[in-house]
Amino acid sequence: MKYIRTGSFRRLFSLRRRSSFEEEAAKECSDQFNGEKEDSEAAMGGGGDKTVQLCLRPTWKCFSFEEIFLATDGFSSDNLVGKGGYAKVYRGTLSDGQTIAVKKLTKTSTEEKREREFLTEIGTIGHVCHPNVLSLLGISIDNGLFLIFPFSPRGSVASHLHGGNLPALEWEKRYKIAIGTARGLHYLHKGCQRRIIHRDIKASNILLNEDYEPQISDFGLAKWLPTQWTHHSIVPIEGTVGYLAPEYFSHGIVDEKTDVFAFGVFLLELITGKKPVDASHQSLRNWAKPYLKQGEIHKLIDARLEGAYDEGELKCLAFAASLCIRASSMWRPTMAQVLEIMAAAEIDRERWEMPEKEEKQEKLWGFEDLECECDTHSISNSLHDYYSTGSS
Repeated sequence: MKYIRTGSFRRLFSLRRRSSFEEEAAKECSDQFNGEKEDSEAAMGGGGDKTVQLCLRPTWKCFSFEEIFLATDGFSSDNLVGKGGYAKVYRGTLSDGQTIAVKKLTKTSTEEKREREFLTEIGTIGHVCHPNVLSLLGISIDNGLFLIFPFSPRGSVASHLHGGNLPALEWEKRYKIAIGTARGLHYLHKGCQRRIIHRDIKASNILLNEDYEPQISDFGLAKWLPTQWTHHSIVPIEGTVGYLAPEYFSHGIVDEKTDVFAFGVFLLELITGKKPVDASHQSLRNWAKPYLKQGEIHKLIDARLEGAYDEGELKCLAFAASLCIRASSMWRPTMAQVLEIMAAAEIDRERWEMPEKEEKQEKLWGFEDLECECDTHSISNSLHDYYSTGSS
């Protein structure tokens, strides 16, 4: 434990520093709420997202190792509910009866990398407060690095769409998940004091509570984007094949439109029930684009729904997806616009028509083939890829 034993790392979580951090975060959250309220209300349809609570202080705390050890029955294998490339997730129960998920960073990566990802996740999710973003309950740095979250009893969206052991997710729930995820993503982009780019929006990172309300999780790859910056340039490329925007995959350029592209692929997953990359290495985007272009969206719908879906909602989600997955980030909508499109009574197609020159460039762009040449489907393994779907 060479790095976490250093005094500088431990001082980060000292009581004095903790108090200062809470005061600063509280001020940021208050300023953000007042400054961004009008913009957020406009995106939510004029009335605002009434379920958003003003966080006067960060609510996460420092847990002792003994607390989480007892909660998970000594990290019993019976409580292991998730396993990713660099972390394991255990279900636990606190002394007050609250069910939690304990994310334990494993030693398969370097200590320095573990610490960086640990601090990245705290630095982003520790500042957020929205019903569609997974909240951080606390951390522990004794005997390892641990992040503690509320337990998501319904598991991930991926487990419902691709798990195989669960009944087909009803259309009403799919639509609810789409809207909720869009609201959460809009909040990260526009509702926070600092713009947050998630960089790994995908079905396995969208968790579901008891009421199937979606919550965006896993901020290990997230980036702050200062107000005066138009984008980040990032190396190495990290994320999940099938969801990577072309400008990011090819040049490492990251901004809000990177997440918008991934959200478009996620919408296609909800509509079709298909994985972002199939067994033959064909991307879902590449497969779906001709049907979206020709307006044959009935050929996209998940056959397991057996026709039980709202046609108007399907049209809105399919149109939103078609815009989000455009190769040119300039012609993709913002998440505020995505919310408007998905809730619209009528679709304004003329507003989103691209010039003929741009249409030709769109046809020529073949980054899907580049993506599928990778030897794995995930450049950065998700913590929740195998998240348990059971609540008991």
